[in-house]
Formats: sequence, structure tokens, C-alpha cells
Amino acid sequence: MGVMHSDHGGRGELADFLRSRRARVRPEDVGLTSHGPRRVPGLRREELAQLAGVSPIYYTRLEQGQSTNASASVIEAIARALALTDDERSYLHELARPRPARQPRRARPDTVRPGVEQLIAAMLDVPALVLGRHSEVLSWNDLAHLLFAGHYDRAAPSRPAQRPNLTRMLFLDPHTRELYRRWDEEAGRAVATLRVTAGRSPDDAALTALIGELIVKSPEFAACWAKHPVQVCGSGTKYLHHPVVGDLELQFEALHLPGDDGHRLLTYSAAPGSSHAAALQLVRASTPASVGRVPGPAQGAPARRG
Repeated sequence: MGVMHSDHGGRGELADFLRSRRARVRPEDVGLTSHGPRRVPGLRREELAQLAGVSPIYYTRLEQGQSTNASASVIEAIARALALTDDERSYLHELARPRPARQPRRARPDTVRPGVEQLIAAMLDVPALVLGRHSEVLSWNDLAHLLFAGHYDRAAPSRPAQRPNLTRMLFLDPHTRELYRRWDEEAGRAVATLRVTAGRSPDDAALTALIGELIVKSPEFAACWAKHPVQVCGSGTKYLHHPVVGDLELQFEALHLPGDDGHRLLTYSAAPGSSHAAALQLVRASTPASVGRVPGPAQGAPARRG
């Protein structure tokens, strides 16, 4: 079916990434003279090799995944030649010098530490949730549930097989799509974050399955994924339109929790004294019924619109 034309996290990913970044660099921008028409935009392989100070043959082998022992200095030279961002540079290191495969994790449901559960439950005025490695919701407090997924069962994160996944919701759930006033911006950020996760975990079968599902079911995801965006999104602004209180503008922070489980704590806040802070308090005062909660067809799955 050709869901993923490259082995995600492997040789194909490295080739796709380097080709996408070569394509965005114009020869004249880096002091090179362009001779004749080009079949594809951007730098040719031999031009990038020249800029990075490596042989064209060596660079070609690296891009094709035939060299797995490139030195950090060579990767840095290529990153400089391509004018990569810090996040893209780290991603290139992950792809070009993959970490040794980890021992397979034991098949057990991912859970949040009791202390973290208590922490977010005590944050009465701050929407807070904990995400797993694949953006699945492991836990949320009442305010986060009402803000982002009032049409889901409040207890859905406690059932591993039915946990909401923020990235899947963003692309496949119409209720969630309507929540974001700047959906395109939010979608790009989600894909860029997923790319970083994929680079760090090339052997994660569940992550590969999620990406494949989204490529098949969402043409918008597939198009964005093919552009190979890479960005670590640790903070920013969410522009929402809540069905009860209308427009909201919230600052979010994504905090990585200690340990190697890949859990992230996400919090959302509004400027004190602002209309957005007042609206957030109205969300807190609302009930699941008032936000139009619809029982999911399978105890916690989102209801589909007809």
C-alpha cells in the first residue's frame, strides 16, 4: 500500500531529511554559481559536499544510509552548510548516528506516577495533562478535560486501549479540529514534534503504527509529514475557540518528567486579569453536560458526527 515510502527512523528517513533540506537552499544564497537548468530545486549533492568540506562520494554514501559511522564533526559541517536550526541539527545527529537499539519494553500499560496524578489534580485553576511517548493522554485534570475533550469520557485515560491521543484527535476528530482557531499552525507543530520523537525512537512499533494510520486517514497529515518539519515545541500559545466560552488565548508549557518513560506534563495558563483568564474560570465552572458531552460509541471513543 506504500504507506511510508521510507523506513521511518532508518536510511530512508535520513535521505528524505537531507534531500528536503538541500532543496530549500539556493546556490546563490551560499555563494555558488548555478550552471544550467536544475531538475530539482536547491543544492546538488556535490555542491553540499563542497560546502561541508567532504568528498561527494562520501556524502552520497551518507545520504543513502551506506555510512553509519559519520563523525560528529562531519555531521556538524553538513548542518552548517544546510543552515539547520538547533532542533534540526539534533535530529540529523539522531538519524546519522542512531543509538544502539534498546531492549524491547515489557508489554505493560504506561502509567503516571501517583505523585504526578496528585499534582495535576491539585491544579484547580490550571488545565494540566500528562502525555505519553506517542501523545496519548495518560491523565488529565478536570479543567484540561473540559477544555480540550469534553466530548470524551472523563475516565478514558485510565483505560489504556481507549486513551485519547492528541495528535490523532487533531487530525481525525472534527470536534478537536473546531477547537483550534489556528488549526494549520497547530497541525504543523504537532507533526514537527512527532518527527523529533520518531528520530529518537526509530524502533518504536507503536509510533510507526500511529504515523502510518495518520498518513492513510489524513491527507493533510501526509502532506505535512512529507515536508519533514522538525521542531521541539516546549512552549507557545494556543488559540482556541471553546464551545461554551468562545475565544481563548492560553500559554502552554511542556515539561519533561524525570525518568526515561518520555512523559510530558502540559500546563496552560492565561494572563492574570485578562478576559481569557475570566473565560477559563467559566470553563472550570461548567459541567460535562454544558459542553455537550456525547457518550462515545465505545466507552471513551469520540462520537463521530453524522
